[in-house]
Order: sequence, then C-alpha cells, then structure tokens
Amino acid sequence: MSESDVSAGRRRPARERLLEAAARRFYADGVAATGIDTITAEAGVAKMSLYNNFSSKADLVRAYLDARHEEWLGLYRARLEGVDGPREGVLAVFDAYADHAAFAYEHGFRGCGLLNAAAELPVGDEGRAVVRAHKEEVEQLLAGHLERLLPDRPDDARAAAEQLSFLLEGAMARAGLEGDGERVRHARSMAAAMLERL
Repeated sequence: MSESDVSAGRRRPARERLLEAAARRFYADGVAATGIDTITAEAGVAKMSLYNNFSSKADLVRAYLDARHEEWLGLYRARLEGVDGPREGVLAVFDAYADHAAFAYEHGFRGCGLLNAAAELPVGDEGRAVVRAHKEEVEQLLAGHLERLLPDRPDDARAAAEQLSFLLEGAMARAGLEGDGERVRHARSMAAAMLERL
C-alpha cells in the first residue's frame, strides 16, 4: 500500500473505517471472537474513536448488520435493473445471494454474514431482530414478485414465497459450509424450474 493510499484511508471518517474493519473481522472471525482492540487496530483509529461513533460493541454489531442488509439490497437492486417480469424478479433475489457468495472474502465464503452473526447473539438481542427483519424482507420481495406472477392466487403466491425462501436459506447454509456459491446457483436453477410449474 502506498503512502498516498494510507493518507487517503486516514482522511476517511473514523465511523466508515470502523464499520469496514468490523465487517471484515466479524465475517472472518465471528462476532464473539473479535474484540474492540482488533477492530480499532485494523481501522487505524484510537479506541476512543470507536466509542465516539458507537455506544458499545453491541451498537457496532447492529450497525454492521444494518450495513450487511443494505449491501444485499444494493446487489438485489442492481440485479433488478433490466429484469423483465416477475419470474426474473424472483430469480434476481437468488442472483443477489450468488453475487454475495462471489465476493473475495479474506478467508473464503462462510455463508450468510447475517445468520452467522445471529447464531452468536443471545435470544432477545436487538441484532437478531435486524437479521430476522432482513430475512422477512427477502421473503416479502419474493412474495411481491409471485403475487404479480399469480394475481388471482394470493395464497399460492405466499406459499411459493415461503418455499423459495427456505430453498434459498438452505442453499446459503450449505454454500457457507462448502465455501463457495455453487449451492446458491443450483438453488436458482431449482427455483426457475419451480416457477415454470406454477
């Protein structure tokens, strides 16, 4: 890294650098295993900067989860551009997850960062509510496309959205265990076949 790269990095706001460092470390090492000192060192900021931007580690974790959600929404919106019709809209959801799996992670793909974090958080933690809201929104996006595909069959559209949501989550879990996005791509093919039968 050149001296100008380092200088440019230091000019970026501390909050942004802290979130980026937390995202790398939480995803690679886990929420519980990642301490504040690790995050501040990687971000190149003093510990006080963390507490000037986040009230606690739990607050940083929630900000990380919110950022992961927004990151996925950005991938989904990009996939929606040029999509023609509700079938392709459903597949855009799968494609956005496949895009996420294709990121160059430091230690490889470990599955859904939101679910990984939720698995470490205690029941009742606000972070788990963020993850649940994300998963519910994904299912609602699927349902919206399916309701347009099946305008006279709202019950079938909701049931299909739930099935596709389960297919997607199962594929992400297996993809995380296997370290690549092949399962997500396969789930997309299964979803396309299912849509043809509706």
